[in-house]
Amino acid sequence: MRHSKTYNLVTEYGQIALGVILASIGLKAFLLPNGFLDGGVTGIALLVRTFVDIRISYLLILFSIPFLILGFYTVSKRIVIKSIVSIVALALFIHFENFDTITDDKLLISIFGGLFLGAGIGIAIRNGSVLDGSEILGVYLNDKFGISIGQIILVFNIVLFSITAWVISTEVALYSILTYIVTAKVTDLTIEGFEDFIGVTIVSKKYELIEEAIMKELGVGITIYKGTRGIGNSGKQVDFDIIHSIINRIDMKKMHRIIDDIDDKAFIIEFDVNNVKGGVLRHYINKKKNKKLPKK
Repeated sequence: MRHSKTYNLVTEYGQIALGVILASIGLKAFLLPNGFLDGGVTGIALLVRTFVDIRISYLLILFSIPFLILGFYTVSKRIVIKSIVSIVALALFIHFENFDTITDDKLLISIFGGLFLGAGIGIAIRNGSVLDGSEILGVYLNDKFGISIGQIILVFNIVLFSITAWVISTEVALYSILTYIVTAKVTDLTIEGFEDFIGVTIVSKKYELIEEAIMKELGVGITIYKGTRGIGNSGKQVDFDIIHSIINRIDMKKMHRIIDDIDDKAFIIEFDVNNVKGGVLRHYINKKKNKKLPKK
């Protein structure tokens, strides 16, 4: 079903607003009252806040400006505009909202502060925005020097937490690292989803039997490629079908058993799939979609 541009725009900004609310809860109800840090620009703002009497909302905007300027020249203008709206909204929400401190337990503060913050950041990123400028820095340096974004952000945060351990305390730095880990993992889950799909390419002389068994037993869609291969030194060419499919990770062992029962010498290539849309997939979150394909 196609939706209008207005509907898509309202949906995107509505979800970004939800992300802002979740992130602000993580900051205002957990991290800020207890002096804990997160990574990135948020971590810098929290660290500076411990030394100067300036509202965290002002610091978030102030430290985000250089990254947004950088983003203007490195990523799409639409992402920059959304990010400006998101960061300003987060700063305003933090500035005006008041949450009572929920717990004094440091472990719970690290875990749940990171959980809310990570969920908020993940929802914002899924809708083409960022709440933390360090991701923009990662994109820029990756394009400039070919260093992976993950390594850039990791080094950025190692420096930040090292400074925290030196000027505040090692304990705060350690709990802040835990917060960052939780935030990063929840962000990944929010962006990529809770289901994990694997791409599979299968080469076998018994491709017809394997094709039928996969559709019957696993209930997933498949794509067939026409292939040609050489045999030995004779240079003979044989035409055959190459099977390609997307399998939920939980079905991998079952798929291997199905193939081994038909052809234990089949050539199988597996690779991670970051995102899947459309097609016939076997989902476990929504059981209504968990149907097998009809036989041919």
